[in-house]
Amino acid sequence: MALALSTTVKLLEDKLLSLTISCMSVRERHKLNPPPKLRNPTWFTQKNRVSFTDPLTTENQEFLKEVVQDQCNNISSEKPKDLDVVWRPGLQRTGVIARKIGIYPMWLKNGKKISTTLLQVLDNQVIKYYTPESYNPPRPRAGRVSNRKGCLLLGAEQGDPSEFTREYCGIFKDSGVIPKKTLARFFVSPDAALPPGTSISALHFCVGNYVDVRGLTIDRGFQGVMKRHGFKGMPASHGVTKTHRRGGNIGGGGEKGRVWPGTKMPGHMGNRYRILRALKIWRINTKYNVLYVSGQNIPGATNSIVYIYDTKVVTKRHTEPVPFPTYWGGEEVPENIYDKELHEFGEPSIVFKEQ
Repeated sequence: MALALSTTVKLLEDKLLSLTISCMSVRERHKLNPPPKLRNPTWFTQKNRVSFTDPLTTENQEFLKEVVQDQCNNISSEKPKDLDVVWRPGLQRTGVIARKIGIYPMWLKNGKKISTTLLQVLDNQVIKYYTPESYNPPRPRAGRVSNRKGCLLLGAEQGDPSEFTREYCGIFKDSGVIPKKTLARFFVSPDAALPPGTSISALHFCVGNYVDVRGLTIDRGFQGVMKRHGFKGMPASHGVTKTHRRGGNIGGGGEKGRVWPGTKMPGHMGNRYRILRALKIWRINTKYNVLYVSGQNIPGATNSIVYIYDTKVVTKRHTEPVPFPTYWGGEEVPENIYDKELHEFGEPSIVFKEQ
């Protein structure tokens, strides 16, 4: 019995000695950039925005709307006596703020079909005028000695004053104009200055004039070269693998072994201000202040804000006098004004002569 027990103990010792225990140390992985501290510095003072709810009754709201409407009706667009400047080549007028509302086909008298874009001139009013000496641009250009043009601040689309901040409403304090939803600045000649409160309509332009339209293009996001630049792309088959819509070679070898500036590559598309120049005005609707402008590729989506200027193209500038500094009214005008080359829908298209 004792011999068997000793033999068993010896076998267990041999097995334990054959077992090898391996230990491996793992170092802690440190983060390259530590997490940001969420606590603000001691000198930082947090701003507390308090919203006050004014318990206005329905009667008080209606009364405020009547006051706003009365103030709008009291604004007169009569021509001041001191503005007797006659238009001459070289003078720069103000532009207008409009809204792109759609595309409409038109026909010429020779039967040719053209596409036009409808731009509705909103209730534009002058807010303030800055003289060339007093205007201080937010980003002054280096090298400019003096500013020869003044700055005219225009507003469009009347809004509810209770929906704007006190600082924003202070811009319209001295002009006597109800706060507007949209503001824009236009550089004008000193002779084309307008007093605050002056209204500008679609008759600021004439049929047959050429204008430049500036708008914000539609935001398409990140796009490839086929959609962004109109590339043809690679073949669909015959050995092409995973490069059907890629741009391909951008030029390599020798001196051009780098990416040249201006190379057409994938990137963000849209959401940029672009100007379409020398667009002809074919028709003006005086009832709704709508301009029928040639072309259907004006930048911006439908119902977006655009800015209309007198064209800068030398061959399309005004050769005849235009309303200067703007159209003051006082004359009876038809509801629709057509260009002499445009076919009016009320006129007969085919006329037969008696033999």
